[in-house]
Amino acid sequence: MENLQLTTLETAKDLGLLPEEFERIKEILGRTPNFTELSVFSVMWSEHCSYKNSINWLKTLPKDGPRMLAKAGEENAGMVDLGDDIACVFKIESHNHPSALEPYQGAATGVGGINRDIFTMGARPIAQLNSLRFGDLTLDRTKWLVKGVVKGIGDYGNAFGIPTVGGELFFDECYNINPLVNAMSAGIVKVGETVSATSYGVGNPVYIVGSATGKDGIHGAAFASKNITEDSVNDLPSVQVGDPFQEKLLLEATLEVIKTGAVIGMQDMGAAGIICSNSEMSAKGEHGMRIDLNKVPVRQENMKPFEILLSESQERMLIVVEKGREAEVEAVFDKWDLNCAIIGEVTDTKRLQYFMDGELVADVPADDLVLGGGAPVYTREYREPAYYKENLKFNINDVKEPADLKEVAAHLISHPNIASKRWVSNQYDSMVGTATMTTNKPSDAAVVSIKGTNKAIALTVDCNSRYVYADPEKGCAIAVAEAARNITCAGGEPVAITNCLNFGNPYVPEVYWQFVGSIKGMSAACLKFETPVTGGNVSFYNQSSDEGPVFPTPTIGMLGVLDNIDTFMTSDFKSESDLIYLIGESVNDISSSQYLASFHNITSCPAPYFDLEKEYAMHQVVKELIKQKVVVSVHDVSDGGLYITLLESSMPEGLGFTIETDSDLRKDAFLFGEAQGRVVVSVKPENQEAFIELMATSEIDFSLLGKVTSGELIVDAEDFGSVSASREVYDNVLHGILGE
Repeated sequence: MENLQLTTLETAKDLGLLPEEFERIKEILGRTPNFTELSVFSVMWSEHCSYKNSINWLKTLPKDGPRMLAKAGEENAGMVDLGDDIACVFKIESHNHPSALEPYQGAATGVGGINRDIFTMGARPIAQLNSLRFGDLTLDRTKWLVKGVVKGIGDYGNAFGIPTVGGELFFDECYNINPLVNAMSAGIVKVGETVSATSYGVGNPVYIVGSATGKDGIHGAAFASKNITEDSVNDLPSVQVGDPFQEKLLLEATLEVIKTGAVIGMQDMGAAGIICSNSEMSAKGEHGMRIDLNKVPVRQENMKPFEILLSESQERMLIVVEKGREAEVEAVFDKWDLNCAIIGEVTDTKRLQYFMDGELVADVPADDLVLGGGAPVYTREYREPAYYKENLKFNINDVKEPADLKEVAAHLISHPNIASKRWVSNQYDSMVGTATMTTNKPSDAAVVSIKGTNKAIALTVDCNSRYVYADPEKGCAIAVAEAARNITCAGGEPVAITNCLNFGNPYVPEVYWQFVGSIKGMSAACLKFETPVTGGNVSFYNQSSDEGPVFPTPTIGMLGVLDNIDTFMTSDFKSESDLIYLIGESVNDISSSQYLASFHNITSCPAPYFDLEKEYAMHQVVKELIKQKVVVSVHDVSDGGLYITLLESSMPEGLGFTIETDSDLRKDAFLFGEAQGRVVVSVKPENQEAFIELMATSEIDFSLLGKVTSGELIVDAEDFGSVSASREVYDNVLHGILGE
């Protein structure tokens, strides 16, 4: 055993381990670890891999549901039964830290990694989404980050051949240093044709397949578990480099090799590389592995054992194969011209033993490395921040209502958080695969048909981080509710969620309070909507030494199902003279709205009005309206308030609206407030009676706003201009800032 590099507490600290963790490692091994072993523990016990500061709270999330085939933590991604022997595999993950340093590769490899999680289970990816947060868009650095990230996502996704069907984009100066790049993917598989991330069967060969291993991404998991500082540029080797063409070959080879039946288990190599796949698969299968690092195909000469083990080079998988069936597996990878090398075998030791040049260089127990095994678990202190009580002092009456509401409308239409995101979406191919139903039809969620069936899946990513900052519990419940609302408005049934929990430093009690509140809010809303949590990702340390933490951003990726594509609903007004109704409660509320934040520059306020019970009841009515075909458009009221919702429904067909405001409410609250639980629908005059009858049986508030016009925008008989003029501004805001 190589003892030349016995480690010290200082080395452990440099690798991000706590003093007590170093002592625990010595206990586990019964000796002082060498540098390779300590590196192994440092990445596997990093926040990114072990969830050591979050797992206690994550366990409280609802995970059970009638459609669940793979629950949170069981596999690389969640799996949900869509009926008729078809399942959907989906997940969201972050690539924040790499994207902050090298936006193009950081974002591209985030896309590659999340798709590998899907096809490693045997599912073919059919749709991807992303949730992006950046800082002040007037800053050159922000423009550089936006351009790099969007190009990285577009280039990788387009070349890989999976459509990007939806997403969200939000700007706030809290993200100046630390942008958030969250990538989601969904795939389809026949029930029973999946493969698990496990390893068993003594003597079964262990293969590494795909790209060769290089020095990119070493200690990437540990890098993702610390704050961004001026020195972070020195972590550039922690950013991986992606090759989408290689990934496309790997996808086809993977799906083909699974069909041979020779595969015992398979896992992609993401964070922490070989060591992560070795340890997690071995721990799950309660076996061990003996690995010869000399047999790993490498891109660089003289790589050290820890470099080979920890490399996060992309487009690689670990496969355990049934002994005697090696030729079948190798034939598949030869056909696709991919590396396919036996690097070791399964043992009954429950230990991971690594050899280099015939010498044992590391010997560690698999179970002690992993989440759910011996990885440390901490209960962190949390404390309500001082700003929270200040937020509650907000009084709408202290905000003077603007004399000219047209000025507010113009301000919102031209704000990057509200305006069209086509500068981004035009760089993504949404048509590849020809199953996307929402490429040219606007809808509140992305809808993708499942070929060979009459079904479709609906997908959305949602989180208003301003709401979550104002009130984490309520704000995160709103994120779940809005995701469900988007699925419902698109004609789908919300089924399950995946989450990407982006927060600051968990050792800061006020940050951890935001995390705990978000988990509580998510739990409450998921239980109400019967959308279990299938898994996801925790990303802590999203903060810089200069600017503090980002807004708490628990991004919700939700899957819905349309059992029949006939229920698919779009958000655009269809014809002049159609009636416009508001469903849901109107309240005198402007809290945490874009209007209050950017027009009045007031950020100390609570989250907007939200009633979970009323919201849920409203969704059930909307589903019935769609099913009975008494509405021709459905669009939820969210960022920018009712006025922006009406404008967004008007623009696709160049139509307009004439509406009356509610005399019981302030006009700015009615038009620009973001109180939750509201949906705008349009109804053909001949269906008005059926609409009112159905609504009257529901006890849900509804009111006639007005009707669709040929293109003018009228509020209380006042002309707010033409839809064409508004669209000209709305469509070109990002182009004006970022260029063509």
